Amino acid sequence: MSDTDARAAAAADGPTTGAAGGAAAATVGTTTVAAAEATVATLGLDNPDVIRAVEAIVMVSAEPVDPATLAPLLDVAPAVVDELCARLARAYDEAGSGFQLVKVAGGWRYQSHPDLAPYVERFVLEGQTARLSAAALETLAIVAYKQPISRAQVASIRGVDPDGVLRTLQARGYVDQIGRDPGPGQAVLWGTTPLFLEKLGLNSLADLPPLAEFVPGADVVEALEHGLRVSHATDAATDGTTTGTATDGATPEAGPLAPSGDPSSSGPATDGGTDPAAARPPGEG
Repeated sequence: MSDTDARAAAAADGPTTGAAGGAAAATVGTTTVAAAEATVATLGLDNPDVIRAVEAIVMVSAEPVDPATLAPLLDVAPAVVDELCARLARAYDEAGSGFQLVKVAGGWRYQSHPDLAPYVERFVLEGQTARLSAAALETLAIVAYKQPISRAQVASIRGVDPDGVLRTLQARGYVDQIGRDPGPGQAVLWGTTPLFLEKLGLNSLADLPPLAEFVPGADVVEALEHGLRVSHATDAATDGTTTGTATDGATPEAGPLAPSGDPSSSGPATDGGTDPAAARPPGEG
């Protein structure tokens, strides 16, 4: 092969080799980035300092901590924080600890284990009497399941004005005004707060127990209606018997008056009460 042919062959192979090299370099670069990201994630999940920092921050926080808040403090991604907290939660459960790390209201927090609720209640409620009344609990349940809801709608369900109870629940931080009805009057709409979810240990309103579990069955409703009908019939019969007995046993105040022409009439002869015969002068007969 002549020198000219060799140079031509080298020129033809040059672009192919360059393209292959670029593709290889791109593949190596992508692999390197993926490996770096995996390494960072692994360091976040397995780094003892990161784990201890998460535990410390969640422990001292008065509210559930959002992973997006923890991520920049720990120099890791929010997904890494979420996964780390999930691993810690499983580790606590497997160890049989008296506390749990749970996700509540979009964040993570420590709380006592449900199995130990009787002991915790005895400790927390000892000497305390500030509890929600039955009316407050009913109103809170209505707001939780029907929100957003106006005061008038709550009143139509409960049958009483809930204004005072709503103010109490708002002062406790369980409900708040979340908007206004676009209809006439623009009534204030009420809804629950994140504190409500936190107190119940729920992550969202979707975790509320379905109302179907608390609705009695058709047989129970029929039995209740039958009992009400029987009770109403018994009350009506009792009222009728009492009225009839009182009428039959009553003593008449005065008998019927005899006709004016009846000689047996015992009424007074005159307005003055004197017999007409006795009023005649002597000698008239």
